[in-house]
Amino acid sequence: MRLVSFVHEGQIRLGALRTGGPRDLVFDLNQIERRLPAHMAAFLESSETALLLAAQALERAPLEAAFALDGLTLKSPIPHPGKIIAIGHNYLSHAAEANAGPSKYPIIFAKYNNTVTGPGEPIVLPKLAQQVDYEGELAVVIGKRCKGMQVSEALTCVGGYTALNDVSARDYQHLTSQWTVGKSFDTFAPMGPALVTSDEVADPQNLNLKVRIGSEELQSANTRDMIFPIAQLIATISAVMTLEPGDVIATGTPAGVGAARTPPRWLRPGDVVQVEIEGIGVLENPVVAEA
Repeated sequence: MRLVSFVHEGQIRLGALRTGGPRDLVFDLNQIERRLPAHMAAFLESSETALLLAAQALERAPLEAAFALDGLTLKSPIPHPGKIIAIGHNYLSHAAEANAGPSKYPIIFAKYNNTVTGPGEPIVLPKLAQQVDYEGELAVVIGKRCKGMQVSEALTCVGGYTALNDVSARDYQHLTSQWTVGKSFDTFAPMGPALVTSDEVADPQNLNLKVRIGSEELQSANTRDMIFPIAQLIATISAVMTLEPGDVIATGTPAGVGAARTPPRWLRPGDVVQVEIEGIGVLENPVVAEA
């Protein structure tokens, strides 16, 4: 199932996206089945029960109950994640272009709620930073509370997957040995367009990932190239902290970032960045200067 968070009458609602017909449609899940939550976080907390109830409701929902996708404003599928846990240098190709070797332990840093923005919403280039970069990534959304998970069972914690752009102000990122400040400007974590539930992703470690700006392809890789696979990341992180429904793990970016190019390819006003992940969708965001 493809789940979206959309705006209706000034409120953010939970919807299921249906594609393949003459028009892409969004069904408000709480409207077609009152037992379902109206928001994504509550849906994830309800786990498999909500997923089954939603599937049954969609089977009998009339088309008249749906909204046309092109008439809606989508937000990040997880508008207010409890935690955004990001992974650095998780593709050997990217570690190499950053003049680093493979790490023996995942490089873990944080982004915050202020960074979250949705598909179609702008990435705002702050006046303070001159070197703003793109990083296309597969994002893992936690679906149930987990702590101390073994690698063999770690994927049972996953509620779904989405695309994420770990936008980074390199000039701020490298002011100190800690990356967080350069990763945490407003709008620096676009996510979307939808959360694809884990039952629809046969193998999250075999998904093609591409990043384009206009017609220029800048990143291209497959998630099989991760140094630390998703299950290992969940096991490692959950050994330290409890993961809750709606938490997001950004699993790292492959080679091709702007900082590694000659000359560097920083984001500019007027750019439109696309992060495309096979089976997940295309996350597209325009780039604007801070007013």
